[in-house]
Amino acid sequence: MNRVANRVANTYSVNRRFGAQQVAARTLPAFRLAPAFPRELISTIADAQRRGELIPSWVVLGMILLATVAVCATVTMRTRAELQFSSAQRQRISAEIEELRKTNAALRAEVGHLQNDPATIESAARARLNMVRPNEIVVALEARSPVSKVEPQSLVRK
Repeated sequence: MNRVANRVANTYSVNRRFGAQQVAARTLPAFRLAPAFPRELISTIADAQRRGELIPSWVVLGMILLATVAVCATVTMRTRAELQFSSAQRQRISAEIEELRKTNAALRAEVGHLQNDPATIESAARARLNMVRPNEIVVALEARSPVSKVEPQSLVRK
């Protein structure tokens, strides 16, 4: 018992024991080193520029300008195509509007004749409403062809 108490009380032996224990160092897996290149193959930027291996700045600037011109040309071509399509569509719609105006004018003229001209009123009543005058006799004639329908014919008594 004396021995156990002596160890606990003796800090020197405890410190010495921890000092004797060393932590094992972990090793990382070994990396494969690149093969050694001769100094002639490894060069500086100045050497590369001297040999012409690096792209000069004026070439890079030229490539940027060329790309910019290509984008501008593409946008311009697309815009012109859309403009031509819109112009053709406008002309087509204008022609359609003009045709509708002519149709409206013809319909207005027909309405004016139907309202004011007695002969037009009579012909419209005969054709569209199958009307006859009181002194007329209507005889329905059957057509010989089976496709056509029966049309009323009027015989005027004078």
